[in-house]
Amino acid sequence: MTRLIFFLCLLATATQAQKLAITTPTCEYQHNPLGLDAPTPRFSWVLTTTRRNVLQTGYELVVSRDAGFRDVIWKTGRVKSDQSVLVSYRGPALTAGEKYHWRVRVWDNGGNASAWSTTQSFEMGLLQPGDWTAAWIEPDLPGDAVNKPAPMMRREFTLGKPVATARLYITAHGLYEAHINGQRVGDAYLTPGWTSYNKRLQYQVYDVTPLLKTGVNATGVLLGDGWYRGNLAWADTKNIYGSTLGLLYELRVTYTDGTRQVITSDKQWKSNTGPIVRAGIYYGEAYDARLEKTGWTQTGYTDAGWQGVKVAEGGKDNLVATCGPPVRKHETFRAQKILHTPKGETVVDFGQNLVGWITLKVSGKAGDRITIRHAEVLDREGNFYTDNLRAAQAEVVYTLKGGGQEVYEPRFSFFGFRYIKVEGYPGTLTTENISATALYSDMPSTGSFSTSHPLINQLQHNIRWGQNGNFVDVPTDCPQRDERLGWTGDAQVFARTAAFNRQVAGFFNKWMHDVAADQQADGRIPFVIPNVLGPNDAASTGWADVVTIIPWTMYQAYGDTTFLRQQYPSMKAWVDYMERNSQHDLWNTGFHFGDWLFYRPFDDNDGTSAVTDKYLIAQCFRANSVQLMINAATILGRQDDAQAYSSQLKKIKDAFLREYATPSGRLVSGTQTAYVLALQFDMLPENLRAQAADRLVANVRQYGNHLTTGFLGTPYLCHVLSQTGHTDVAYDLLLQETYPSWLYPVKMGATTIWERWDGQRPDGTFQTPGMNSFNHYAYGAIGDWMYRRITGIRNAAPGYKHITIAPEPGGNVQQAAAELVTPHGIVSSAWKKAGAAFTLDVTIPANTTAEVVLPGAAGKKVIETRTALEQTGFAQKTAGSDITVTLGSGTYHFQYE
Repeated sequence: MTRLIFFLCLLATATQAQKLAITTPTCEYQHNPLGLDAPTPRFSWVLTTTRRNVLQTGYELVVSRDAGFRDVIWKTGRVKSDQSVLVSYRGPALTAGEKYHWRVRVWDNGGNASAWSTTQSFEMGLLQPGDWTAAWIEPDLPGDAVNKPAPMMRREFTLGKPVATARLYITAHGLYEAHINGQRVGDAYLTPGWTSYNKRLQYQVYDVTPLLKTGVNATGVLLGDGWYRGNLAWADTKNIYGSTLGLLYELRVTYTDGTRQVITSDKQWKSNTGPIVRAGIYYGEAYDARLEKTGWTQTGYTDAGWQGVKVAEGGKDNLVATCGPPVRKHETFRAQKILHTPKGETVVDFGQNLVGWITLKVSGKAGDRITIRHAEVLDREGNFYTDNLRAAQAEVVYTLKGGGQEVYEPRFSFFGFRYIKVEGYPGTLTTENISATALYSDMPSTGSFSTSHPLINQLQHNIRWGQNGNFVDVPTDCPQRDERLGWTGDAQVFARTAAFNRQVAGFFNKWMHDVAADQQADGRIPFVIPNVLGPNDAASTGWADVVTIIPWTMYQAYGDTTFLRQQYPSMKAWVDYMERNSQHDLWNTGFHFGDWLFYRPFDDNDGTSAVTDKYLIAQCFRANSVQLMINAATILGRQDDAQAYSSQLKKIKDAFLREYATPSGRLVSGTQTAYVLALQFDMLPENLRAQAADRLVANVRQYGNHLTTGFLGTPYLCHVLSQTGHTDVAYDLLLQETYPSWLYPVKMGATTIWERWDGQRPDGTFQTPGMNSFNHYAYGAIGDWMYRRITGIRNAAPGYKHITIAPEPGGNVQQAAAELVTPHGIVSSAWKKAGAAFTLDVTIPANTTAEVVLPGAAGKKVIETRTALEQTGFAQKTAGSDITVTLGSGTYHFQYE
């Protein structure tokens, strides 16, 4: 009897595991989002089952005003469709500020039906300027200006009944931190984020129901200069967007009896200053705890000595709902060791170059002052090194109030650092007194990658941490010096790698809106977005092409045509600008950065500097942007545009051959970058491609298996080698450990990607401090080749609806594994070599299909799980030494030798 019960339990468990289920339901890439301004939100879900070959054949979606689905406003009925990603709402117009609930169920190709998904919700934001009741207010404080004490604003209000729900809609000119009844509102930092403020200012929405009480309540908001009026870029530039900080605050309360009350920013607020005596993105933060206003965000606080506020004229036409992920706290790092340098400095090593801030614990007497400075590296003598921060002070100055242990962390700045130097700490500093917290946009982790090679694993670690530290609301070039700007070239070269490591759809959606907003009237794209460098008369190739490359990359990664549709006018304006400014079909005018930071020895007497003609590069990138325009126009059904740009593309390529190539295919620049771009962007006819690849290989060998590429050539170098049958050379480059190479910084102890291949030389000296970041993600673009070639995970259709898994083992790598959370679920690939034996394990998510390439399997006995391949019934074909099998969803184990 016991055995029977046990068997039945096992059978029930197995049956349950095979059931069709829905997981990860999202709305606009988010779980239960607040404050949407998309008029037709889109729903996605993932099918899960242990059965193989599962495809969705239908779905039913229901949207209701209530969680019990009694007040349904839209239901699809059963729709015959395999679409499970970004299904658009098609019901009645949605109401500003209202909450809706939704659920979905599906059917599969086996005739199985899932249960309803868990009930999800989404809530609309304030959709029109007229939806706002609040007015802009500004602190009425004498001497309120940049680099002055941070304003504090407060008011009390009364709620006469029990509260059912409450939402706070809030934004600021500057940065804000809000409190209600002594508690911080939300867990986002550096809000409202950085956008092109004059055109797009985000507001946030918070559920503050638990923070409120019946009776008297208090609220307070701190303001900081931030990106709005603080120092940005160079020449001590300030007040770029405005010179006065301001607050827009609307608290909407719904009582349990259904009535409502709204508390807004108005003349009833008061203002003052407090302990933050100075804060800035580059400066850091100075905090005097003696100036704290204890209890100022709570009821009963006496604010008789506070100043009033001014109701400002600020408009609301530029307000937009937050569509990107907020900046949040993430990993916490304990101090690894406390060093005493040859110069006598007290330095703390956290073991990881990160972006964020420190948390300090200290006891001392009132007036004791601690100064903390931040650095990425130590010099070759082991001393604290900050020359590469340029004019950024990057410091924290904390003045104690006395009377027991004090705990402090900054609010309105962030720092790029591995080391800190501490001065003035009372008593003995221990590793228990200080920690570091990483701060970056809250992008879910989607990819993992590992191999049997420890240096490659560290490289992958460095790529991820380079992304973490530079994805702080905008994709910055570097997070430590007096720059931290959204350089377009850096972002576009890394976008595909970024989309493997983390879910970046919302992040880039938000930023690309600013790219379009800051695009100049004639179609030029500024070098940095948001544009704080002012109007310019140049548009550099490879940088401005961000406007075509990232929308296409995001479409490929997520299958989201909205990226193409929203950015299409911006893409077209840029491509048309190049056409207007070309001569004889050649894009050969104006300023271009070129192959930024390419290999260039200081004392180059024999011409080994890898100088690539900037106009050759420009012509290649122009062709690529036009090709992406053709692709986008075709997908969006704009056939006239597709035809016109196809005609233009032929002229561009013909002009390239006339201007930059000999009849035999030799290019005017014989560099790796020149041949890589010509091959990657299909600038050469078929009969000249093989010789170009051979020239590229010869160049790599000439430099002793070292790369010589800069920002624009590096992302495509290994891809082109693999595409032309030279994956072995790509491995030689990847595994190279001496300068210039990807592994040289790893061997030098790097924990992030460097800006320069030799940021620190073998003798411990540094490259020029004027431009030498040790956290600069662009060269981390090699990650894309590692994922797509070493483990072979590629999207064969946008959004991974159809997948290719084609691993390419090589070098001395004996095993590799990767996993990627696609819009349809997890795809994975893991292979291992042991002598002549080879194994490959793959997972293909439900509602997708895949082509799996078994490298070197032709002519060998291949087993899938326990069945010979020829007996599995899988569709298969042989090409060269490889076998390709066509598979549906499921987990598969292949082995052969």
